[in-house]
Amino acid sequence: MTPRASAQGLGGRLPSDGERKTANTLRRLLATQSSEQTKLRVFDDACKESAEITLTPAISNLLIDLLRHIGRGDAVTLVPVTQMLTTQQAADILNVSRPYLVSLLERGEIAHITVGRHRRIKAEDLFAYKDVRDGTRSQALSDLAALDGEFL
Repeated sequence: MTPRASAQGLGGRLPSDGERKTANTLRRLLATQSSEQTKLRVFDDACKESAEITLTPAISNLLIDLLRHIGRGDAVTLVPVTQMLTTQQAADILNVSRPYLVSLLERGEIAHITVGRHRRIKAEDLFAYKDVRDGTRSQALSDLAALDGEFL
């Protein structure tokens, strides 16, 4: 079994019902903010202090997406872009088989390095490939939908 790539979070378990409810509540609060920047006031019971935190739209959207997964009870793994991944970890992220991923590496479609006999893929390179692949798929789907519309 391949070790998880920098797995952080709930100690290798699924979120509890209470954690799911908390995640859904916080997600709804963040989602209702329509301004460019979301401001949160956080209170620390131990220090009896509060602080105002400003979230950029990118961070706010990332948190909303993360909270959506936790709220559904999904397991979530964060992967730093500088992380080096095994072929199995990379295949899992792309949702493809390891042999298919190896064929992509051999064709030069995804940059990688070899450590001894093992291939390693930088997460940044994998996500760049995934973005291009997803964009190509989305465009193909749009083209197909447009073609379908012509026949109706």
